[in-house]
Amino acid sequence: MISFIEAFKRELADEAKETKRMLERVPVEKHHWQPHPKSMKLGVLAFHLAEIPDMIEKAVLSDKWDFAEVESWEAKVFETNEALVHHFENSVKKAKEALEQSKDEILLKKWKLCTGEVIHLEMEKWEAVRHAFGQNAHHRAQLGVFLRLLDIPIPGPYGPSADEM
Repeated sequence: MISFIEAFKRELADEAKETKRMLERVPVEKHHWQPHPKSMKLGVLAFHLAEIPDMIEKAVLSDKWDFAEVESWEAKVFETNEALVHHFENSVKKAKEALEQSKDEILLKKWKLCTGEVIHLEMEKWEAVRHAFGQNAHHRAQLGVFLRLLDIPIPGPYGPSADEM
């Protein structure tokens, strides 16, 4: 029987391949483009998608991720698409290493995402890992819409997209 850690490692590898394919198409020269005033800018969305695996690392290796303990967050502006993809690959590498250091038993421990005393999420660690995968799918789909609006062909993550048929 496969362990949950092994299953998460497999899912991370599979989803990382598809997320990388999407990030490779981000036009860095359109960093400030946004489809609507209430939408994230393209560069901010791409950076956020590239850093989502950090949540897996934080969930597995610590009991909380406290934004109050982090200096201010600001989306990095990447000069090249390769730099964006490299940032993502480093985030995936750290998440994989964290999973490799862990065991299923740790996944039952409590974990929280907070800003000081303000708790945004509180759940077991396995739920935080699943949440990160859900965030990845959500923001990757959001990026797909942004790219489609820019008339950039998008890859299909679980089969061919309309652009690949």
